[in-house]
Amino acid sequence: MEIVEIKNLSHIYGEGSVFEKKALDNVNLSIKEGEFLALIGHTGSGKSTLIQHLNGLLKATSGNIFIDNVDITQKGVMLRDIRKKVGLVFQYPEYQLFEETIERDVAFGPINQGLTGEELNSRVKDAIESVGLNYEELKDKSPFELSGGQKRRVAIAGVLAMDPKILILDEPTAGLDPAGRDEILGEIKNIYEKKNITIILVSHSMEDVAKLADRIVVMNSGKIFMDNTPREIFKREEELISVGLGVPQITSFMRALKKKGVDINDDCITIEEAKIEIEKYLRGTNA
Repeated sequence: MEIVEIKNLSHIYGEGSVFEKKALDNVNLSIKEGEFLALIGHTGSGKSTLIQHLNGLLKATSGNIFIDNVDITQKGVMLRDIRKKVGLVFQYPEYQLFEETIERDVAFGPINQGLTGEELNSRVKDAIESVGLNYEELKDKSPFELSGGQKRRVAIAGVLAMDPKILILDEPTAGLDPAGRDEILGEIKNIYEKKNITIILVSHSMEDVAKLADRIVVMNSGKIFMDNTPREIFKREEELISVGLGVPQITSFMRALKKKGVDINDDCITIEEAKIEIEKYLRGTNA
């Protein structure tokens, strides 16, 4: 069942002014409930504009957006109810932390939804533990005592505490060191597997989307340029390069080995796949 249905969506910034710019151009996209979709594209391709339409932060110039069968472009739709279903984690969300304790920061959204008492406490505890943090150890600490990666996890927990059906993550690993990136990606994978949630991941990192996504949508100049599985998308390397993107580094490496005459399968998109393929080749040459 589709949880998101976008039909003929266009968005023009500064319409009618000298600064007019078409950011989305007749976009059509369906996302199934429980899907893990990655949205990729170079800067200015329309990714961020698109995701900000999904919970009503931006208003469509034309077209329709259905969230859980509700057309949110129609007058009279309660966007507050839509925002309960669609949780959006902006890039560098740790800059939005402001409460004195981690518990209070994560509780801010649910309290605004009207939650109190045991239901509130349970929701907050579950959200903090869902991102791999110890509730009892950290609940009374200031979020500003944490590392960059931990702060980001607290910010994600704040969105999860509102129990969304759709979680949108805009460049969740931006600015983190390799260890912090791996931690965040691991927790996103855990959230997806445990919570039966639909995830939309916006990223510039081909490595990140290759590891996590079931499906990749590539945007270019406000339009959908490609839409397929990661393996099929990364077979189209020249087309990706033409729109300022590429393939995972490990994919390039395996293709270079193949060109040098090494008899391996070169459509590996993760390091784990490449390791298995190289081990298989080495066992064959040593037999």
